[in-house]
Amino acid sequence: MGKSRTKRFKRPQFSPTGDCQAEAAANGTEGEEDDGPAAELLEKLQHPSAEVRECACAGLARLVQQRPALLGLARRDAVRRLGPLLLDPSLAVRETAAGALRNLSACGGFEVCDDMVTKDIMTPLVALLKECSAGLDSNEMSPQEKKDQNRNSIENIANEAMNVLWNICECSSRAVSIFNKEGCLEIVLKYLSRFSTNVDLAISVAYCLQTVTEDNPELLNSFTAPALHVLESAMLSPVSSMDYILLKTLVAGTVWNLKDIIPSKSQAEIINAILKILSEVLEVDPGEIVIQMKEAETQRLKAAAETEEIRENANGDNLIEDDEMEEVPHKRKVRRKTFISDLLPPTDKELREAMALLTAQQTALEIIVNMCCSEDPSDDEWEELSSSDESDAFMENSFSECGGQLLSPLCLSHEVHTAFTNYLIPKKIFEKTAFPNSIAVDLCSRSPTWKSLVRKMNTIQCRALVCLQSLVSLLDVDHLGGAAALQTLAQHLSQLLFSQPDFAKHVDFLEAISSALRALLQTMASKNISQCMTPDQLMTLCTAGIHSSNTGVRVNVVSILGITGSVLAKEDGTLETLKTIGCFLLEVATKDPSLVVAGEALDALFDVFADGKEAERASIQIKLLSALKEFQPVFKTKGLTSLQQRCWPWLQSTEVLTGAGRFLPRWLTHMAVGRRPHSSLFDSAET
Repeated sequence: MGKSRTKRFKRPQFSPTGDCQAEAAANGTEGEEDDGPAAELLEKLQHPSAEVRECACAGLARLVQQRPALLGLARRDAVRRLGPLLLDPSLAVRETAAGALRNLSACGGFEVCDDMVTKDIMTPLVALLKECSAGLDSNEMSPQEKKDQNRNSIENIANEAMNVLWNICECSSRAVSIFNKEGCLEIVLKYLSRFSTNVDLAISVAYCLQTVTEDNPELLNSFTAPALHVLESAMLSPVSSMDYILLKTLVAGTVWNLKDIIPSKSQAEIINAILKILSEVLEVDPGEIVIQMKEAETQRLKAAAETEEIRENANGDNLIEDDEMEEVPHKRKVRRKTFISDLLPPTDKELREAMALLTAQQTALEIIVNMCCSEDPSDDEWEELSSSDESDAFMENSFSECGGQLLSPLCLSHEVHTAFTNYLIPKKIFEKTAFPNSIAVDLCSRSPTWKSLVRKMNTIQCRALVCLQSLVSLLDVDHLGGAAALQTLAQHLSQLLFSQPDFAKHVDFLEAISSALRALLQTMASKNISQCMTPDQLMTLCTAGIHSSNTGVRVNVVSILGITGSVLAKEDGTLETLKTIGCFLLEVATKDPSLVVAGEALDALFDVFADGKEAERASIQIKLLSALKEFQPVFKTKGLTSLQQRCWPWLQSTEVLTGAGRFLPRWLTHMAVGRRPHSSLFDSAET
């Protein structure tokens, strides 16, 4: 059900301003194999001139957004060449080298980051962070003018270096181990303590801290009282700008990761502080903020253009006209600064603030899911899971069907439960499940620089649906508003789903909403609350979902059929619907290539046809028993093959094999013996 840790919501490996490969395709470079520019730039990294080295680093930072060039740089050992430049005598070279490594780690993904650790990038990176920390301390004694200049340079370098560290630690456990051993915590906390003068650097630190404090007992033991005080000061900052909202949200996530070392007497106070921040973040209407920020940008650019025009006209009036003078074409001033790389975060104030709010809301929703779920699976199990969401969907199934042996919701402590209620967390999550503001979406869609915000708004909706799934599975019906509230919620989710005729094309949305529906229908069925989806709606969802390439979607729709079918089996007049459900599930169980989906379909069949006169009649008419007998050896073979190939190593501890595989023979025997008097079908099947 959703996730038990932040890893489900880990930042995908793409550039901070968009998809690296998409940008490369747009630039027409996707098919290029010539890495001549890369070779030339790498050669210039050794040039005696600092200016040439700086330009070469900046060129590499832009080049890594092109996939072929990225692979070429890896072949040419770019990491070993860029690493020493982190300690270059020139501050400008240090900054651009760190920027190039930042983009390389962001675009390269897990393999590139792990390779960077193998090639010992952590040694110069940690040394750079230590030098920056010492430089900021010594700089306080310099004259004011020089102090400001040096501080800006050093803090910019530290910010780039922190982003490299964050990217690498997110992808490599070896990097996290080095972080622990080298005492990096003290360094990054010193940077964080400067949040009042450099919020950008503080945000980079907060991202990194949220990553390295997750499942890292060795590091947690290093947190002293002064270290916790730094986090507290940042989390409780009274500043309410969008950047600070993001900073406080990230720090709140870090503090939640530290909950095991917080004294029990302070637990309630800390939990309340965390949820107060999350509640305030979710209270803001992102659509309205996006509209306001876009309008503010429009007005600012308009005013800047008018000022520039007045200045140019004034200068023109003072010029002596000369027919022989060469005409200088009017050239509009470039607004966007393209320093280091197009991949760096946007520098426009309004866009930056809008993005900060959206990121804060996404992070807040992810933290809430973490608060709702336990952490039973081991790190090794999680590391072996697929990077797609299919594994999480199956783990959710394990919760539903295995009595919580693998992944179960926590019995929320009184403090957390009370804070959820006091800060209206369920209500605010429900509000976030609505589609993004259409005006905001339209404004962003028409602006190339703002277009990425559309995806961010859609991601928030999906995160809210995952949050909703967790809350529905966790909280009592009374705390969710009672039966009427659940029926209203079911109608709301159905309206969201079927208001989009092409919902099957939006895979992330379909997985999130099908997960929420699954949890909701399961809760309603367990409390004998009448379902709200019509058979036609049900089959429309399942028919579209079962053709999805996302295994999680297929698992969800099969489970939804099982839940609904088990309810219908106890009612009269449902024969035709049960036959349709049975045929559908049989088709999935016997033909879906995924063992996970096939096992879920078998579980659903067990549930639907376990009891009830209508279910019995339907099973006879669709020849369920004979079909499953034929399928039994096939399923066993599929399971053994999957285990031998180690496609799903963790399946040995799940119900896919132990539940579906082992229960299938017993279930067939029960069906044949228990229902023999009702049909000659079982006699013929037996012979």
